[in-house]
Amino acid sequence: MSEERPAFQPLPEDWERALCIVAHPDDLEFGAAAAVARWTGQGKQVVYCMVTSGEAGIDGLHPDECRAVREAEEVESARVVGVSEVEFLGQPDGIVEYGVALRRVLAEVIRRHRPDVVITGNFRDSWGGASLNQADHIAVGRAVLDAARDAGNRWIFPEQLSSTLEPWGGVKAVWAAGSPESRHAVDTTETFDRGVASLEAHRAYIDGLGWENWDPREFLEGMARQVGQSLGVAFAAPFEVYSLGFGE
Repeated sequence: MSEERPAFQPLPEDWERALCIVAHPDDLEFGAAAAVARWTGQGKQVVYCMVTSGEAGIDGLHPDECRAVREAEEVESARVVGVSEVEFLGQPDGIVEYGVALRRVLAEVIRRHRPDVVITGNFRDSWGGASLNQADHIAVGRAVLDAARDAGNRWIFPEQLSSTLEPWGGVKAVWAAGSPESRHAVDTTETFDRGVASLEAHRAYIDGLGWENWDPREFLEGMARQVGQSLGVAFAAPFEVYSLGFGE
């Protein structure tokens, strides 16, 4: 008999600025965007940062054309949930490498935006069970966790520092959305529809996947309802918490 999964704990919301760093356009929209809509509705500042432009994501489009399409879709999907600033770092889609070079790029982004919380995607080896994770997700998430600490150390990547760019040790936690090891969640009941609309904005990408009769609302509702039941609400989004200096 398997052990019963413990109930999710609510995420803290005593913060003002979040920076979301993920590998591809659409990564946040598969569940986390509804939480972002909740937070922007509270007046919190949220910035999106895409490590790649997802240019290798549509088989029928050359990467040069695909890049423009997917960037435009991400900007629109961000707008739907109240995010006006979306940054694209231009790293190569599909072959992102974890290492010092990526940590350097992400530390600079964190130092510029000075967030209280950094949000990324699941970077575990799988989504739970036999469903393997994608290599870019793993590389980016690991680098985000390291860069959140690197950013506060003036002796790591000191060449970035200037009169206008200082070390930033104010990241309280990194939250990994959709992790199979999530123990925290946020109530998205009131903003669930905006999360669905945010995913629907990736129409070219969804069509390019060839998922016949796939319904974004049905997909998101299945996940959100299960997590919500454990949190005691209708819908919720799960996160794994990596604390860098404040309570869980």
